[in-house]
Amino acid sequence: MKRTYDAVVLGAGIIGAACALECAKAGMRTAIVERDRVASGATGAAMGHVVVMDDSPAQFALTKYSQTLWNELAGELPASAEYYQPGTIWVAADEEEMAELRRKLAFFSAHGVPAELLDSQSLADAEPNLLQALSGGLRVSSDAVLYPPAATAFLLEQAQQQPARLELFENHPVMQASHGTVVLQDGDSFHSSIIINATGVYAPALTPGIAIRKRKGHLMITESCPRFARHQLVELGYLKSAHSSTADSVAFNVQPRMNGQLLIGSSRQYDEEDSAVEPRMIEWIKERASLFMPGVTSLPIARSWTGFRAATPDKLPLIGPTEDSSIFLATGHEGLGITTSLATARLLLNHIMGNASAIPIDPYLPSRMAR
Repeated sequence: MKRTYDAVVLGAGIIGAACALECAKAGMRTAIVERDRVASGATGAAMGHVVVMDDSPAQFALTKYSQTLWNELAGELPASAEYYQPGTIWVAADEEEMAELRRKLAFFSAHGVPAELLDSQSLADAEPNLLQALSGGLRVSSDAVLYPPAATAFLLEQAQQQPARLELFENHPVMQASHGTVVLQDGDSFHSSIIINATGVYAPALTPGIAIRKRKGHLMITESCPRFARHQLVELGYLKSAHSSTADSVAFNVQPRMNGQLLIGSSRQYDEEDSAVEPRMIEWIKERASLFMPGVTSLPIARSWTGFRAATPDKLPLIGPTEDSSIFLATGHEGLGITTSLATARLLLNHIMGNASAIPIDPYLPSRMAR
């Protein structure tokens, strides 16, 4: 069967769903094609932290812009999306890390991000279950949390309600996508002059040669333990973990859910294809968490799981056209896909339509890798 659309989006994670919504809002008759089911990949495995990051000017611009878009959308999100703003506290273990927090505070304050430096006692007051000997923290009150699968479903529902409408095809693995044609495993095909590859770690299989590398991560979630943590808590060393390009790494990262459960992470592993939960990684995460929050290891764990992040060499996503004029990329977001989904979609569609954008798309164009 041959189907023709104004736009075809490959991948029904939160990035693909956001792109499909922007296409439908632009009046395009759109199809979104998913190899499995909605939010079954990295989106379903993610924490759901909507966070402003400042590792680079381009990362800051994209995360801040997207957080603004999430804030604008917040009032429309269903209760199932569990969107709320507990804020983030970046935790410093020593004076060297406190100096880095002071730098972050100055940067955030200069760019309109509400932030507050906490000394050791203020940190203990804000989070009584943290280790009392910690040096302090930086509270960023604008950071939010949401439940990614429900948020993804909402974006798709909104797209389906647009006059141009959206057609969703789940359990339709794609064999090939090029030159305006998407060929499915069952032999059916989709045709469009705009094909958006938002398939995360699977993107290189459909667009060969792009700089995407799989990065495995573990998470676990506790039974309900209300108020054990009141903010998203992240050790400053998390940034070192995120930037490691070779060795396995873990970092303290705890997120309180609205129902009282705690998500505990996180880990990063390159060159690991097996999706199975590895007991050694789970124990390593627990051990790391206990250094910052000793009581967390006594909490009952409901389940553990893994997911695969799509990473790029420069820690920035690939957003924009490729050498094949029909193929556009929206992938490579690593651990920031939930945060940056809305901005990614808005930037990409503005680029396709020739419209002005709130921030430049240039730092995220796939062509930078060739340069």
